[in-house]
Amino acid sequence: MRLLIAEIFTILGAITVIVLAVTAGVLLYLRMRAKIVPRKTLLEADFETEYVECLPLDRLARLVIGKAPRLLDAVAALAKASEDERVTMLVAKVGTSGMKLAKIQEIRDAVIRFREKGKKAIVYAETFGEFGPGNSAYYLATAFDRIYLQPSGSVSLTGLGVKTPFLRDLLMKAGIEPRLAHRKEYKSAAYLFTESQYNEPHREADQAVLESLMSQFVDGIARSRGFTPQQVLSLVKKGPFSATNALREKLVDELAYWDQVCEAAKKEVGKDSRPLSLLEYLKRAGHPYSGRRKIALIYGVGPIIRGKSRWTPLGSQVMGSKTVAESFRQAVKDKSVKAIIFRINSPGGSYVASDVVWREILRAREEGKPVIVSMSEVAGSGGYFVAAAADKIIAQPATITGSIGVVGGKMVTSEMWNKIGIHWGELYTHGNAGLWSSTQNYSAEQWEQVQGWLDAIYTDFVTKVAQGRKLDLDRVHEIAKGRIWSGKDARDIGLVDELGGFEEAVRAAKASAGIGEEEKVGLRAFPAKRALWKRLIFGRSERSEAGDAVGLGLPERGLEIFPPDPFQPFGVLQMTDRRVE
Repeated sequence: MRLLIAEIFTILGAITVIVLAVTAGVLLYLRMRAKIVPRKTLLEADFETEYVECLPLDRLARLVIGKAPRLLDAVAALAKASEDERVTMLVAKVGTSGMKLAKIQEIRDAVIRFREKGKKAIVYAETFGEFGPGNSAYYLATAFDRIYLQPSGSVSLTGLGVKTPFLRDLLMKAGIEPRLAHRKEYKSAAYLFTESQYNEPHREADQAVLESLMSQFVDGIARSRGFTPQQVLSLVKKGPFSATNALREKLVDELAYWDQVCEAAKKEVGKDSRPLSLLEYLKRAGHPYSGRRKIALIYGVGPIIRGKSRWTPLGSQVMGSKTVAESFRQAVKDKSVKAIIFRINSPGGSYVASDVVWREILRAREEGKPVIVSMSEVAGSGGYFVAAAADKIIAQPATITGSIGVVGGKMVTSEMWNKIGIHWGELYTHGNAGLWSSTQNYSAEQWEQVQGWLDAIYTDFVTKVAQGRKLDLDRVHEIAKGRIWSGKDARDIGLVDELGGFEEAVRAAKASAGIGEEEKVGLRAFPAKRALWKRLIFGRSERSEAGDAVGLGLPERGLEIFPPDPFQPFGVLQMTDRRVE
């Protein structure tokens, strides 16, 4: 009996070992297959979606923003594929994505570099704007060899524009008085609340940026489609175009549906080709930045606040000075890191928080770690302040840059509360204890204090720009005044060193660190992800501190009560530069 039981257990053990071995073999096969890039790969990309700068470490925040693709992953995938003989063609979709022109230029340049390596790239759009602008999507499409358009689509090539809301009359009707001051006349954040329409400095700055972006737009389309700039401008004046008219004007190459485009692509490169999405390709082929020597990558995305970086419930990011400063310190301590790329996409924010980041960049350089700034859609106000200490600044031609100025103050809401029958009883120990209360106006002495603060902040700002950019102080005073510039114009006046994107930043980082141009480098993102046991014990995130009342920029698009406070019933009002479409 004992012998029988022993034999049964032996058989069961053998079966278990066989099952485990087979399972392990299957899993290993599937894993190896998941890393295989087909011998003939048809690369597919969806540029109709918005590409984000970075993803949150916090899992809850990732659930909020979903599976958003990262911009630099797309750029890296195209760079890798351009050197990969297994990749036969790129087929992409474009459409209204929500990306601003600078991000589109980053992708557009990557597609052009892909083609320069002898690779073919075709693009398809259901429509370039359906009862709306399609300028940016069409601008991106012109980077490809051929443009396909759905027969029912259109090309809404109509020119660029900017709309700015002025709230003064609304605030007056509500009984709210904006007591805001700014340095200087081009610092337009305050005008949204104090004016009913454009004043001359505001109009001049916005019009100049608009014309610069339009010239980039026209020149890019002209070069790619074989037009002269005058021909493109003539077409813009006649737009929008139906699909038939767009084909006749040679704005597109063929009218077809998506399935027909895919079939034509397969026919051109071979029926045995296999489709692979851009980001899946990167996952299988491996990142092009995988060298032994490392370049640190630190993100500075969103309005700048004191405290930790975080993601809002709506999925937008906030740049916390504590997080960014710690990232720089970690990168400096890491001996494998030879240089630092600071990727900025920020409209500004707290002066104090910006100064914290500025100091850490300076310290990194003093420790022998060069810092290269790569600007994305916007690096304005505090977003430019933090960049000023870097060794080199690289921006896209369309990056909104500068806004070297300051705005501060408060909204006086006492009349509004009286209108609706709410009366605030206020008790203070001293005269200035109510300085920040929105239910009290500034006294003459308090207003003079606010003016003094703004003068001190502005002086500090322009002085640090002059030192960092090695410009004469009088020259900085001329080009500052709170004025925004396109990246192209910013380069021409010395606020930016070079035009380009992330690849140019990597090249500059390697050069500054004495790394050969052909040598591969790895990227290491900071802040470094904490160990699992630390996250379990100490938690994954902390609530950030609120931004200062006096800031370098007034959080993303429009109005936000930030933070709610019983002594400041209207909170701190902030806003950002307007989006240009």
